[in-house]
Amino acid sequence: MTSPSLAEARELLREFPVVDGHNDLPWALREQVRYDLDARDLASHQNAHLHTDIPRLREGGVGAQYWSVYVRSDLPDAVPATLEQIDCVRQLLARHPQDLRPALTAADMEAARAEGRIASLMGAEGGHSIANSLGTLRGLYALGVRYLTLTHNDNVAWADSATDKPGVGGLSAFGREVVREMNREGMLVDLSHVAATTMRDALDTSSAPVIFSHSSSRAVCDHPRNIPDDVLERLPANGGMAMVTFVPKFVLQAAVDWTAAADENMRAHGFHHLATTAEAMKVHRAFEERSPRPVATVSTVADHLDHMREVAGIDHLGIGGDYDGTAFTPDGLNDVSGYPNLIAELLDRGWSTSDLAKLTWQNAVRVLGAAEDVARDLQARRGPSNATIESLDG
Repeated sequence: MTSPSLAEARELLREFPVVDGHNDLPWALREQVRYDLDARDLASHQNAHLHTDIPRLREGGVGAQYWSVYVRSDLPDAVPATLEQIDCVRQLLARHPQDLRPALTAADMEAARAEGRIASLMGAEGGHSIANSLGTLRGLYALGVRYLTLTHNDNVAWADSATDKPGVGGLSAFGREVVREMNREGMLVDLSHVAATTMRDALDTSSAPVIFSHSSSRAVCDHPRNIPDDVLERLPANGGMAMVTFVPKFVLQAAVDWTAAADENMRAHGFHHLATTAEAMKVHRAFEERSPRPVATVSTVADHLDHMREVAGIDHLGIGGDYDGTAFTPDGLNDVSGYPNLIAELLDRGWSTSDLAKLTWQNAVRVLGAAEDVARDLQARRGPSNATIESLDG
């Protein structure tokens, strides 16, 4: 029997659907079938292979999705690989026009909602995708990329990652120029994955709202991928937003140590620790049989949102599940159909429908629109930067 809260959650999502900040479906399609979209037809359920397909997006009340055009930071050809990821998203949009609508602006997102289609935006995950080139950054924007995560798991020459050793101490001079040029273009500065020093430097530099496309609270779960309270406290002045992620190793403290051991096991078997191929998952499952993993739940994620609302305020929160970019998901948030379970949990905790509308839809649309406003102002006052990393960082 459906609980009253779950029914209320589904009703709310019909009016204010989820804008999800980060989904790694394009990389999963690259890894699993090398972009053979016939082999992973999203029009039908792909439960055996993926967290994401159109029937489950519909069931989950998703109204807008930032598709990550992530590529690994150790690839020698990151820029062409990123272009292939963008091409994958374009192929998906061409293949499913009844369900997926290309979106470049906040107005496009609202138009998609009015049409009952899922607004499809893109975000590049890691500064390695621009190869130290502001011209390449502008090229990605021209191709539809609407945010850039400044780093992934490894540092870039101009920005420090949360999960690497300190390099430049946050952002270098060129890194700050990257942020300023993103502001001028209207590309959102995404601070997921970056070191806390980089977060603070970016907030000091950016004249537009920043986002965290898939990060949770460091006070609730002490993992370097999460956001410290002092950074959350700065979001109201900046106008940006933090989009809570569901990845168990970022939301459940007991999962942190377990994940470190599991990652080491993957490397010992010759796999990248983020690999999700069938062979890699066999290794994962064998490890889990020997050492059962701690299980996160919907309540675990809601604990993060409760804390983040207290620190940053309801106007600065969103959702970024990281589906198809993680081997494990919380119980109740197993795939993209699970969002109503989270909304129901928050209803049970006393969140109002107006607060939840901000969480799911309104904040994300506002932030993209605000970045567009800043870009129009900056473009009226200055031209594009042709600075190089050599000229600014030596």
